[in-house]
Amino acid sequence: MNATDRPAYGHSGVVGGLLMACHPGPAAAVTVLVTVLAAAAGHDGLGCLLIAAAVLAGQLSVGWCNDAVDAARDRAAGRSAKPVVSGSVGAPAVWGAATVALGLAVPLSLACGPLAGSVHLVGVGAAWAYDLGVKATVLSWLPYATGFAALPAFVTLSLPGSPWPAWWVVVCGALVGVGAHLGNVLPDIGSDLAVGVRGWPQRLGPARVRLLLPVPLVVASAVLALAGPPPGTGGSGGVGSGVVGPVAVAVAVLTAVSGALLGRRRPEVPFIAAIAVAGIDVAMLVWRGAAIT
Repeated sequence: MNATDRPAYGHSGVVGGLLMACHPGPAAAVTVLVTVLAAAAGHDGLGCLLIAAAVLAGQLSVGWCNDAVDAARDRAAGRSAKPVVSGSVGAPAVWGAATVALGLAVPLSLACGPLAGSVHLVGVGAAWAYDLGVKATVLSWLPYATGFAALPAFVTLSLPGSPWPAWWVVVCGALVGVGAHLGNVLPDIGSDLAVGVRGWPQRLGPARVRLLLPVPLVVASAVLALAGPPPGTGGSGGVGSGVVGPVAVAVAVLTAVSGALLGRRRPEVPFIAAIAVAGIDVAMLVWRGAAIT
């Protein structure tokens, strides 16, 4: 290929393409939610900043890895909105960005403590495993569950004394991860099947996924509202006290079910609803505060 055959990527075009290829919305949402949780758990400003940097690096690496791995499938499926498919950035540049971000995620994670950093990197590794092939298997839900469960553990284990999170916090994270997986895949089930991707949601089909999607999200909210120490034993007195818990669960139910119903016409809505429910769950965790350990 000579010089005239190469795509004419300008520097601003490459930067813009990389920005879109990293899945900026989910990456920013996860980073913000985990940082807020870190502040509620008792981290100081420096600790929150370090956790935010580690989580952001991990999320960027996963997003870029996803678009680089899926470049050929995305072209076959006609997903012209993807930066690599549209030509705004090349797959080698996306691979390079993913590698650099992963390289940064390792020391940033370990700087939060060896155990905490290792747990976070297990979550990041699970997400890379999803991108590299698990997404096309019946176990496609497992990396999401692992990755989301690792985040609250990363937050608490990086506190002084490295306390493990309460069991119900980890369970909630895993359930939100399963819901996020279903919501993320739902819009692309048809095109995924056309190019041979047969993960768990693809095998279920869009109709069943829409019905199933609210279940793990609502169960996660219910676990947060009902589990844990009784009022007055830690944090802000227990999110299950008074009307806060029931109201939060009701809002989560309404959000998740509405997202699933609206997904019939707008396939991207269920994933947005999943992020919103995750935000509700983090708000409940913030209410619990130090009681999450």
